[in-house]
Amino acid sequence: MRIIPAIDLIDGKCVRLTKGDYDQKKIYNENPLEVAKEFEAAGIKHLHLVDLDGSKAREIKNAAVLESITAHTGLIVDFGGGIRSDRDINIAFDAGAAQVNLGSVALENKNLFGEWLQKFGSEKIILSADSTNRKIAINGWQEESQVDLFDLIKEYEAMGNQYMVCTDISKDGMLQGIAVDLYEDLMREFPKQKIVASGGVKDITDVKAAAALKMDGIIIGKAIYENKISLKQLEAYAD
Repeated sequence: MRIIPAIDLIDGKCVRLTKGDYDQKKIYNENPLEVAKEFEAAGIKHLHLVDLDGSKAREIKNAAVLESITAHTGLIVDFGGGIRSDRDINIAFDAGAAQVNLGSVALENKNLFGEWLQKFGSEKIILSADSTNRKIAINGWQEESQVDLFDLIKEYEAMGNQYMVCTDISKDGMLQGIAVDLYEDLMREFPKQKIVASGGVKDITDVKAAAALKMDGIIIGKAIYENKISLKQLEAYAD
């Protein structure tokens, strides 16, 4: 299972939000590259990098941070936040992203998402299926749609999508545990999808739960920054 620490960016700084609320922001480090290097030094191979400024602005804002991390570490970075156009996705890949996370555009411009799947290949594209009460949220989680999570996944699986990150927003940043019931349902319904758990990791028991479900990976943010999980504990699970 892939262990994927998260770095969320606002004003070029490493922050964490609670339930995606920009008013509940905590700055953990003003130098994201320093944080990324710490992860790499601990044997971590993957990184989830989120441009929160880009999510709100509807275009990439922190490409320089992405480029710095990919230039100065060997981490395999998936990048998301603000990717809405050909220009944005090219900026992300040119800056060194191995994969891009696509959320809002998947709901608002399905044709473009499909074009990108064909152009870049399914190995490069991640469907960011973030939801509250199984309804898809968009625009940096600032808006809840009426689109059913499972219906959206079915539609994109038929288009050839293979990778998916699913965040239960109600759990994100709460340190109260991952949405095990949701992930059990997703793994049963979509056995061919490579599903990554995200949101709510409180300690190593959540990592064990995701591993038991045979999920493709787990994204861990606040639990690392708040010392609920040590990088040493994660060694046994990293692929």
